[in-house]
Amino acid sequence: MKKLILAALVALAPLGAQTTVIQNATVMTVAKGTFKGSVVIKDGKIAEVGEKVMVPQGATIIDATNQYLIPGIIDCHSHIAGDGGINEGSVSVSSMVDIKDIINPEDISIYRALAGGVTTANILHGSANSIGGKTIVLKMRWGKDAQSLIFEGAMPGIKFALGENPKRAGNPQGGRGAAGQTVQARYPATRMGVEDTIREAFNEAKIYKAGWDEYQAKVARGEHPIPPRKDLKLEALKEVLEGKRYVHAHCYRADEILMLMRVADDYGFKIRTLQHVLEGYKVAKEIAAHGAGASTFSDWWDYKMEAVDAIPFNASLMTKKGVVVSLNSDDAELMRHLNSEAGKAMKYGGMSETEALAMVTLNPAKQLGIDNRVGSIEVGKDADLVIYDKFPLSDFAKVQKVLIDGHKYFDRDEEVSSRPAKAAEKQKLLDKEKQATPQRQGTPTGRGGRIG
Repeated sequence: MKKLILAALVALAPLGAQTTVIQNATVMTVAKGTFKGSVVIKDGKIAEVGEKVMVPQGATIIDATNQYLIPGIIDCHSHIAGDGGINEGSVSVSSMVDIKDIINPEDISIYRALAGGVTTANILHGSANSIGGKTIVLKMRWGKDAQSLIFEGAMPGIKFALGENPKRAGNPQGGRGAAGQTVQARYPATRMGVEDTIREAFNEAKIYKAGWDEYQAKVARGEHPIPPRKDLKLEALKEVLEGKRYVHAHCYRADEILMLMRVADDYGFKIRTLQHVLEGYKVAKEIAAHGAGASTFSDWWDYKMEAVDAIPFNASLMTKKGVVVSLNSDDAELMRHLNSEAGKAMKYGGMSETEALAMVTLNPAKQLGIDNRVGSIEVGKDADLVIYDKFPLSDFAKVQKVLIDGHKYFDRDEEVSSRPAKAAEKQKLLDKEKQATPQRQGTPTGRGGRIG
């Protein structure tokens, strides 16, 4: 069934240049107000936005009368499209591994995310490591290969994690493995150890960076030295020190949030986003001063001890202190209705419609450094757009169409109308498989004619 949906969506996303006009919509630009009007799309970019626009000859017209048009939703914390496990839990510093290497373009969660209006997602390594693997930003181009899902030009990232996840992954008591062999405890097993692990990794990275800096200085002087040995674990951390790789840090407690920002200050880099950051409201002023963004849950709390002080006002309180805040999913199902998660920011904290919608569009774009391309409806940006049948922050709103780079990747009407044909094709394939499967002759028996 997944293959059939995949083939159908490829047909919805033609290659090449095209011109499309979305007419008569309530356009929620996020950056430049809300009005009833139209959007012109040329060659995958937004070419014109306004109450009245010139319709180019031969353009494809999408009539969005009584419907709403918003920028594509951006999820700053997701784990979909990863083939297999997303934690390299055998070591506490696994900065040598890369989510890019295990992208699965056939993950049905991509299509389901599209059906929920998500066009871009930050795909993260898991949180079993003090310093985890490298991250990647994807566009939900369902039907494309793995390389084509990658958001071209987006800054690469790396996942850090604090608290219970990395310290408990260490199994402080040791134990026995599957084959009976002794399993040694993995350091760290305490919150103190998590900080020390991060500091020691950056001590090594500074030495590594100094070696490469010296080598490059010699080359610039016309010398021909032997280059240092490349270390993939330290290479990623060197990029962090050079400002070439963003740090996205899983965290909950206020004390650890402050700890990590101080560590970053000591080593001369910035935390790009604090992920989850459920006690961020306690230290919002310090987060804003550091320059970190906060990507949090709308109303998840008390699901473990670290989360007991979480409150639904967290996002709005941090916003009021000057922090750029987004709402994320961390879950393939929640990802499908981030629009209504944004609506909770209005209920909990009194955010305006625009402020709430920004938490799942423009703000995550800023956190990922892609706001020059996506996150709002403005001329020159990528035509990543979503049409809803009702006010998009409502629980009752349904996605009608999703465009990425000006191409249609989801259409509710076409999806519903094609279901009978897909069901018939599926049954045909099942029948064919049944006919091709040889039938067993007789019943295997043991001694005395009974099953042994």
